[in-house]
Amino acid sequence: MDLDAIAARLGVPVEDVDRVHRLAGDRPSAPLPAKADAPAILARLAVRPDDAAEIMAGWPDPDSPLWTPELRWLLDRSIALVRADLGGHGWLSPGPELPREQGPAWQHLYVYAYLALVDVARGYHRDHGIPDAVSWLSLADLGRNLAIDRRMRREGWPVMQSWLTLHVRGSVYELGRLQHHRGDAAIGLHVPDTGPLSPEAVAASLDDARAFFPRHFPDEPYTAFSCGSWLLDPQLLEYLPEGSNIARFQQMFELAPYEEQDGPDADVEVRRFVFRTLSTPLDQLPRRTVLQRAIIDHLRAGRHWHWRHGRFPI
Repeated sequence: MDLDAIAARLGVPVEDVDRVHRLAGDRPSAPLPAKADAPAILARLAVRPDDAAEIMAGWPDPDSPLWTPELRWLLDRSIALVRADLGGHGWLSPGPELPREQGPAWQHLYVYAYLALVDVARGYHRDHGIPDAVSWLSLADLGRNLAIDRRMRREGWPVMQSWLTLHVRGSVYELGRLQHHRGDAAIGLHVPDTGPLSPEAVAASLDDARAFFPRHFPDEPYTAFSCGSWLLDPQLLEYLPEGSNIARFQQMFELAPYEEQDGPDADVEVRRFVFRTLSTPLDQLPRRTVLQRAIIDHLRAGRHWHWRHGRFPI
């Protein structure tokens, strides 16, 4: 196998191809669902019709001219790489970032990997007694992320392709308003884009998690909820009302001391989550909400947002 040739034909660094080769090794892959079943599965995964049409157009049929040997190798080994870490909860890249403008096979390669792993994840869920409703709701984050990526004009996918490996490894579960991420001693909290972050909805989700994890993962003794996010930056309180949902969310956490570079670039992440764009100039961003105005005014003043970590006991 000539990894240099594969990297050159894919247009990616050879180090990224070598990483896939090392991590996947000769471990087993998993087959995609039958093409005839794919539309129904995509619907269950909340994939919008426009995204589903692209995925079906690029389907890796055996005789598809869209799928070069290098793409087929990467798809197979990416599936094996992720499957080898089933049950893992660390951040995991499924493979190199591809030049997605080259067509649907390139654009959605890691979506096909996700689809191949849905049955693997569902088997893991069944082994842990997880209800079908929770299983499908958690896995349906695929559709939400594809819709966001489309809204972001394809700027969001490099992060999303790694984020979504958590779902098919059985690490992230959507319980009400929050997503709950298995960890070492703490359950990590994520806030999906599903509406207001009301204290009542947050409390109900936490109560669900307090029952869910001891029931389905009794060998994992969690003692705290944790979160790493720009949402925990106390600077937000300079702009938001004291009783706002974000302020009340922050009040639950005891923050760790701030350390620069401890997490993603928060200036980038607020643009990603609040405006769904990474490239629009500040003076062209919308100012419709208090939060949008706060983000813009803070950055225009030459200040920076901070990624903060906090936790509270279960």
